[in-house]
Amino acid sequence: MTLHGNEQDNCGNQAVKSRKPRLAALIGPTAVGKTAYSLEIAKRWNAEIISGDSMQVYKGMDVGTAKLPLEEREGIPHHLIDICEPEHPFSAAEFQERCRELIAEITARGRLPFIVGGTGLYVESVCYEYEFAETGSDEAFRAEQQRFAETHGAEALHARLKLVDPASAERLHPNDLRRVIRALEVAHLTGVTMSEQLAGQTKTSPYDLCLVGLTMDRQKLYDRVDRRVDLMLEEGLADEVRRLLERGVPENAVSMRGLGYKEIVPYIRGERTLEEAVRLLKRDTRHFAKRQLSWFRHMRGITWVDVTDERNFSGNVQAIHDILAGKFENQLEYICNQSFFDGGNGQ
Repeated sequence: MTLHGNEQDNCGNQAVKSRKPRLAALIGPTAVGKTAYSLEIAKRWNAEIISGDSMQVYKGMDVGTAKLPLEEREGIPHHLIDICEPEHPFSAAEFQERCRELIAEITARGRLPFIVGGTGLYVESVCYEYEFAETGSDEAFRAEQQRFAETHGAEALHARLKLVDPASAERLHPNDLRRVIRALEVAHLTGVTMSEQLAGQTKTSPYDLCLVGLTMDRQKLYDRVDRRVDLMLEEGLADEVRRLLERGVPENAVSMRGLGYKEIVPYIRGERTLEEAVRLLKRDTRHFAKRQLSWFRHMRGITWVDVTDERNFSGNVQAIHDILAGKFENQLEYICNQSFFDGGNGQ
């Protein structure tokens, strides 16, 4: 249902027309518990979830991306999951374009668009209407950087980026060769670093935006990371990586450079033991969580909820709800969905 002007809603309340479409986002580091909280909030707020994860877009990459199975989504629509083949180099600009379309469609259905994920650039590019510059490409330059990495190692190329663009080097893992090379290429082509371009964004939102961040004690988060990795191995992560290689997905594909894949490939190839692969995966994932938190700390407008006490799940859900209510309390869906507190199922 779409409301205009001062029309009444189905609850008999006067509806106030918002000047901007509403958008909620739940962000936080990997393994902090975003999925469980997002389901409860989506039910209360008549929301459709948009995955803000750069890896869940890929088909056939389920275990390593901690993708929520369809049967566990509780009937809540989830978008931008399983939308492209792992050979496709999905980008932040492509995410932004698709997300904008989805937000308009979900809003037109009278529901709340709800981004949930931990890929900072992806989420921020939508929330604050980033403009991705058309900087072109220099294939010879890219090839030169690739050869340098193959000869001297990914760490050496990352050190080169650190000299040119320290801020980008801070947020990019040395093994993320494609993005490291792209950051070097942007500086090479434009004379302006990628981090400077990002800092120069106006960061005004085209949406009536509510950003909620989840955080917890650092050591507890790292323990959850380790448990998640162990669970992924139990659920068949190594077999998933093996299937992808057998079907011909290149090792240097963007998808295969993601956490859980780049560490396991050498094990599949017989180049390292499983124990070493798991040790590296846990280490890299902890480092990734740290970089995520660093990115989010620089984002504007986030209200943080500490979810360290896992026994207080319902209280944490209520805290997230209250933040959204404080932002959207005059809006139709909040008024109508009070029934959720009386046992409504939201479907």
